[in-house]
Amino acid sequence: MKIDSEVTVRPARNVRGAVQLPGDKSISHRYAMLSGIAEGRSRLENYSTGADCASTLACMRALGVKWSRVDGPGNVIEVQGSGLSLAPPSALLDCGNSGSTMRMLSGIVAGQSFTSEMVGDESLSRRPMERVIKPLSMMGAQIESQDGKPPLRITGGSLKAIDYHMPVASAQVKSCVLFAGLFAHNETRVEEPLRTRDHTEVALRAFGVNVERKTAGAGSEIRVRGGQRLQGVDVRIPGDLSSAAFFLCAAGLFPQSELAISHLLMNPTRARLLDILMQMGLRISVTQLDEVNGELVGSLQIEGGSIKGASLAGADSAALIDEIPVLAAIAPYTESGIEVRDARELRVKESDRIAALATNLRRMGADVDEREDGLRIPGKQKLHGAEIDSFGDHRIAMAFAVAALRAQGETVIRGAEAAAISYPAFFHTLDELSER
Repeated sequence: MKIDSEVTVRPARNVRGAVQLPGDKSISHRYAMLSGIAEGRSRLENYSTGADCASTLACMRALGVKWSRVDGPGNVIEVQGSGLSLAPPSALLDCGNSGSTMRMLSGIVAGQSFTSEMVGDESLSRRPMERVIKPLSMMGAQIESQDGKPPLRITGGSLKAIDYHMPVASAQVKSCVLFAGLFAHNETRVEEPLRTRDHTEVALRAFGVNVERKTAGAGSEIRVRGGQRLQGVDVRIPGDLSSAAFFLCAAGLFPQSELAISHLLMNPTRARLLDILMQMGLRISVTQLDEVNGELVGSLQIEGGSIKGASLAGADSAALIDEIPVLAAIAPYTESGIEVRDARELRVKESDRIAALATNLRRMGADVDEREDGLRIPGKQKLHGAEIDSFGDHRIAMAFAVAALRAQGETVIRGAEAAAISYPAFFHTLDELSER
């Protein structure tokens, strides 16, 4: 679905209806990569519709992996795995806007006996990659970069296992090292200081890989032995919880909201969002809960209510790093506001999200205290419609579409097409659920 570069959002009086979300981005990336190095066929139903996950598929094709879309509903992708040995790339590995693609796929190409060059768009080319360059270099890969930023030229080969203590909690870096560990001699061990989303460990097990994980203080220790063969899978990817965050927060703006979300990812390392929203006063009921390929999947019933504020720091900020933009965007409408600390990672996302949030909230008339590692946004504020800049960032564009629902007057979002990175149908779906 094509999105106009400029979208006007009108105020709403309620949010009501049912929604089924495209497949989770994080899981879609991982399944596309792992099905490519698996043996046999994989069938990925409800694969993410976002441009980022399309970039991952394009890179896998450039590495010789054959895949096709199945005609009909459900956005089904069938992949014929190539096993652990991929083909030298037929072109540059264009990761587009996707940091997930570049960071995680680096671990796979580092284990190949050829050279790959990974590139991205202007935004991705500004993002730090030293966090994956360092461990992969320790494992024996040769990597050239532009002062630690893309493009990356990776010459793979025989990798050695390492014990890696991550200086900063990052699911992407953990995944990169574990993927490289599949090609290394002996056992690779990764220790994360704070527990991050565990989709990689869950996905590896689904493909038949033995992965050991144990709690280590506030974080985790994960081990994987190299040389294990992966087997193709059939899976229905659960709905994207980070995308659901926008509709959950929209429902929280109006006391009479009623919203149903089916087949939604409920992974405990991601579900902290639901805990926070319920603590803020949003009424959320889980009406069904199942396990699909190791991931918890559920259906939710949501009812609006008066929403209090929240304070996010430490492990909460790490767990909610993708959801902070929309929480911050609705903060002025809460009773006591929202404070975010320990979230400096937001400065190096698709945009400087801390600065983008502060700029756009002020344009809508909000008081905001911008800090190096977060924000303090008081509650009980009234916002007015304004011209909003997405800064080329999908989460900023979508977050302010939600904030606009309760503003006085219309809001114009410039650069709205950025939403296609993760959710091309977002504005259409939000409009359908908004009662006016």
